Amino acid sequence: MRLNLGVQRLSSVAAAAAISLGLFVSPVLAEAGFERWVASFRQTAAENGISRSTYDRAFKGVDSIDPEVLEKARFQPEFTAPVWDYFDNRVHEDSVATGRAMAKKYKATLDKIEKRFGVDRYILLAIWSMESNYGEILKNDKVMRNVVRSLATLAYADQKRAKFARTQLIAALKILQTGDIDESHLTGSWAGAMGHTQFIPTSYQAYAVDFDGNGKRDIWNSVPDALATAANLLRKNGWQAGRAWGYEVQLRSGRKFPAGSETLSSWQNLGVARIDGKSFPRGGDKAELKTLDGRNGPAFLVVKNFYVLKAYNNADKYALAVGLLADEIAGRSTLVRDWNRPFTKLSFAEKQELQERLLFRGYYDGKLDGKIGSGSQSAIKAFQVAEGLTPDGYPSMEVLSKLRQR
Repeated sequence: MRLNLGVQRLSSVAAAAAISLGLFVSPVLAEAGFERWVASFRQTAAENGISRSTYDRAFKGVDSIDPEVLEKARFQPEFTAPVWDYFDNRVHEDSVATGRAMAKKYKATLDKIEKRFGVDRYILLAIWSMESNYGEILKNDKVMRNVVRSLATLAYADQKRAKFARTQLIAALKILQTGDIDESHLTGSWAGAMGHTQFIPTSYQAYAVDFDGNGKRDIWNSVPDALATAANLLRKNGWQAGRAWGYEVQLRSGRKFPAGSETLSSWQNLGVARIDGKSFPRGGDKAELKTLDGRNGPAFLVVKNFYVLKAYNNADKYALAVGLLADEIAGRSTLVRDWNRPFTKLSFAEKQELQERLLFRGYYDGKLDGKIGSGSQSAIKAFQVAEGLTPDGYPSMEVLSKLRQR
């Protein structure tokens, strides 16, 4: 459906509504409506203590919406990826090896952060990996964007996120006004998540720490500040020092288990035991059973620190991935029971080879990063169709073997 309205009859509100619905609005009309919105938002900013000079610096050059922000906001994946896909792209040989290298590189800093905040260093490294691939994402100009422009775009043209975006935009302007970062370096994701550990502006205000002592809370350029800020968030949300996030467990066959929390001792009496055969260190701790891949997949008893991790990202998959990755980086444990897959799993290096061979054949044009996203899946499907295979898009040994034959 296309909608073309005259300049004189289209208000800023109408233009924003049309854009948010994905209707056609000419660039001239969209820019005019956005400019009026920016001018009117100045009063809201002033009422929240933002000076005229700060506002002018923040919006210098921000004279149009960012269409890619709206594209990413509007077309989020509507299907839930298989659980193995989520974990395979986050907990793998490369993320573990890089985490161990970073543990050595920043040992002195991590020693100090652990002492001050009581948060496990390997948990912080896992969060750093999950949020920005140990800072690598910050070097990608296609991903990182002007936070003010992104949030102003959402506030103006995305009805669902407008309230959130206005709140975050005011917070971003306050960050700029404090001098912790200048306007040219105030960058983040399409939704305004910033720095090595991806904090939205209001979370930055609540938890940001100047750990390197240079007078600025710089989570964009200072790894110590970023990791300490993540540790501060976890501590203030109840992190229990020296305790685990949870345990991989073995379920007794044929037994039904209750929903909700029970003590670890009670779970043990019900036939739930640690998969490594060890005893639970504190039987009185409350725990909940998580089986994200069903009874035939890995099972976990998760305790308080698991839910503290969800204060960072309120998703079981996220908290579990952080915990599993942290344990592997630390060398404490690896997953014993694997996720259910309808194919033979590839190693991280083999997934990179898969991408390289698909690139050579002309099916793929993305990065050789070993991460199987929508681009890799589409390339695999195209190859499978050409070869008369079932086009499931799985990064399997079966597909790689077929690619190797030529």
